[in-house]
Amino acid sequence: MHEDACYRAVSSKDARLDGVFYTAVRTTGIYCRPSCPARTPKRENVDFYPTAAAAQAAGFRACRRCRPEAAPGSPEWNLRADLVGRAMRLIADGVVDRDGVAGLAARLGYSERHLARELHAELGAGPLALARSQRAQTARVLLQTTDLGATEVAFAAGFASVRQFNDTIREVYAMTPTELRTRQGRRTVVQGVIPLRLAHRQPFEAAAVFDFLALRAVPGVEEVVPRAGTGPTAVRTYRRTLALPGGPAVAEVDEPSKPQGWLDARVRLGNVRDLTAAVQRLRALFDLDADPDAVAEVLGADPWLGPLVTKRPGLRSPGHVDAHELAVRAVLGQQVTVAAARTLAGRLAARYGAPLPEASGGLTHLFPSVASLAEADPADLAMPAARQRALRGLCAALADGSVRLDPGVDRDAAGAALLALPGIGPWTVSYVRMRALADPDAYLPTDLGVRHGLRAAGLEAEPATEAWRPWRSYAVHHLWVAAGEAAPTAATNRTSSSHSKVSK
Repeated sequence: MHEDACYRAVSSKDARLDGVFYTAVRTTGIYCRPSCPARTPKRENVDFYPTAAAAQAAGFRACRRCRPEAAPGSPEWNLRADLVGRAMRLIADGVVDRDGVAGLAARLGYSERHLARELHAELGAGPLALARSQRAQTARVLLQTTDLGATEVAFAAGFASVRQFNDTIREVYAMTPTELRTRQGRRTVVQGVIPLRLAHRQPFEAAAVFDFLALRAVPGVEEVVPRAGTGPTAVRTYRRTLALPGGPAVAEVDEPSKPQGWLDARVRLGNVRDLTAAVQRLRALFDLDADPDAVAEVLGADPWLGPLVTKRPGLRSPGHVDAHELAVRAVLGQQVTVAAARTLAGRLAARYGAPLPEASGGLTHLFPSVASLAEADPADLAMPAARQRALRGLCAALADGSVRLDPGVDRDAAGAALLALPGIGPWTVSYVRMRALADPDAYLPTDLGVRHGLRAAGLEAEPATEAWRPWRSYAVHHLWVAAGEAAPTAATNRTSSSHSKVSK
């Protein structure tokens, strides 16, 4: 964005651009979100930065009123398929904390020097500074929501030393860790549970996301349970197990009862070092970094999609917490109903998934690893032989790394590698790209649900979908919803089975 446009956004307190850029005020040494409620600074005193890390590297500290470091992530990183976009997705998942800059560069296939040069040129900060900014936010959450000691918080957030932790907190927040913790006042801390607020841009069509996840919840791994209210006003909690780098975890996210700029969530971690990864994966699952206004601007201009977008503003394209799990469930669901695929996935989870140390409600197991499913007994795979071979081949390729689906993978290369596997077709590849790789522009032209949705929107022929780029994944979800609304419940279940081929 041009700096004059940025300043106009700051003057109008435009919350839609929170996380897209940051405003730094030279006279105060503070950086803010565009929507910060403080008095608008004079134009000559303001600088703009593309990331919080860049503002921090320039010597600015986070505003205590608007907490800019906790803003929704930029939608640009899912949209972009270049080196910078791929790197930002990996950094958000905590790769630098786990594997260092060398590990990040190796995953991306570039040298550390070239990677740092590219990030500095576009974002004003290198991979270490970007990861450091993220660690500061993780540390703030731990300090203010748990009873962990400062030393435990330091290492859980990914800092290499307590001194580095103390220095960073002072630089970013202009407070010591103790001051940052006590500033929140006394609060009840539930042992082992970390409460979170997952920020997003408005509008947010929450009911549709919870409906989508509830329909596909795998017994023992996921559940959607009532939280409050009855009938049409009832709200729900989505709960599931997570297989994180440091061990198993349980996460739960509440459906909001009224529009707000966040989702309330809680995580119980086996290893608190996994907080960054858990947060990022929940954000991906609920598509919380999306820019609904940008999507509506493109899709809303279409004569057939426009009414659907107007009816459901803020409809999201749900991602997933585990790309391997999504790919496996894609194959399990081929040519069967949603219910049948969910039942099969639940049986495999009970048979091959690692049990939780302690059951949590209806959650008992992690979803099986691809290595375990590659060696699964054929008797446990209630599907045709060709699909069994497809499942085994997929799991073997994911287990040995010949096919990669991590957040920083090149989507085109991953799609080509998937398509080369027996039993994996274009439909499956597109669905995996949409949900496992958070591709906002995946389209499924042969999907029966999409076809029914097109007819419900008044289209009998295949539309010119190029005009829907780069948001065709959102178009697919609008068409699925339209198809469901246009058919009786029984027909909806049959129609859903068409895209359940890969939605499990």
